[in-house]
Amino acid sequence: MAMFKARVKEFEDIFAQDVIDMKHLRQLTFNGVPDVQSFRALSWKLLLGYLGPKRSSWATTLSKKRALYKQFIVELVLPPGHTLNGEGDGATDCRESGGVGLQDHPLSEGPESAWNTFFNDNEFLLQIDKDVRRLCPDISFFQQPTEYPCDIVVHSEGEQGRRLHERVVPSVLSSANVERKGLGMTKQQINLITKRSAENYAAMEEGQEAHWEVVQRILFLYAKLNPGQGYVQGMNEIVGPIYYVMASNPDLSFRAHAEADCFFCFTALMGEIRDFFIKTLDDAEGGIRCMMAKLSNMLKSKDIGIYDHLRHQELHPQYYSFRWLTLLLSQEFPLPDVVRIWDSVFSDEHRFDFLIKICCSMILMQREAILENDFASNVKLLQNYPPIDINVVLTHALSLA
Repeated sequence: MAMFKARVKEFEDIFAQDVIDMKHLRQLTFNGVPDVQSFRALSWKLLLGYLGPKRSSWATTLSKKRALYKQFIVELVLPPGHTLNGEGDGATDCRESGGVGLQDHPLSEGPESAWNTFFNDNEFLLQIDKDVRRLCPDISFFQQPTEYPCDIVVHSEGEQGRRLHERVVPSVLSSANVERKGLGMTKQQINLITKRSAENYAAMEEGQEAHWEVVQRILFLYAKLNPGQGYVQGMNEIVGPIYYVMASNPDLSFRAHAEADCFFCFTALMGEIRDFFIKTLDDAEGGIRCMMAKLSNMLKSKDIGIYDHLRHQELHPQYYSFRWLTLLLSQEFPLPDVVRIWDSVFSDEHRFDFLIKICCSMILMQREAILENDFASNVKLLQNYPPIDINVVLTHALSLA
């Protein structure tokens, strides 16, 4: 208890500084953030670059970003030609004031038509809807209603389409979606990307929305604002833990803005790991193949016995480490453990070097079983990693020079 209080005091002291000592913050966060106050949410905002080290700049940054996010919702989520009663200068069309032109008519099929774009969004929205309805099934959090629903979305005033899940028309996903747009992975490898429950979460009634609906909107906006990349299956597993941390903030004044803050933290993180999700960058220095090669080389240097055994079995790194690395281990452990892992990963100045060490430790710690197992048993072991104390894994990873 004394040690815990001392750690809390260290975080209180660093966040009281006018200019945050980022090196010291990284050291503190690397060893895990205490689950009290707003320490973790604030640490992640700083480590991901959403906030700068000067405390005096925070209020302005947050105010501007949150206003910008609301603008994104108005312009990209709400249906074309909608009106917002009581918003701004009365009931006005949030894209253009005035009447509905020919291109803005719902039956217009012109390529520049806002309605044409609205309907074309359905393809990737269908995949997002499917993925967020099964997010983190080991806890009930994402099925629960948020205390801070987006008012301009949940109060539809009889207008269909404000809530994204209402737009989804069940249809067969195109091959571009099934084969993970932008990712050079075979169908066999695609099956390794997700291992979540088949259960689907239900939507909330008018005036309310579940946390998964908020995450759906974040991913939709990210895809709309990054058309070159769009939505790739697995991004839901990256945004989930960030949103959980922001929406669980004990400080209600921050929790009320969890959606906007999560969006910008997620965007910042995706800026660092986008190479994992883009086929043409697979072989780049930050690409996923390069990351898997680094892990393989580390394993070879630390335990040639395991390395040779897996190679002899033709159990290639992509069968397990593709998902580990691409999703930052978010599917291998319970959410509280993932959050603890990310404390260390976000604190790593060389960002993903420590992630590779964690993955290597996961293999080394199963040495006995791996050397005894046949191919099928090892695939099962590494794709469904056994329960373990995450602090033991992190300590082991720290020992890998």
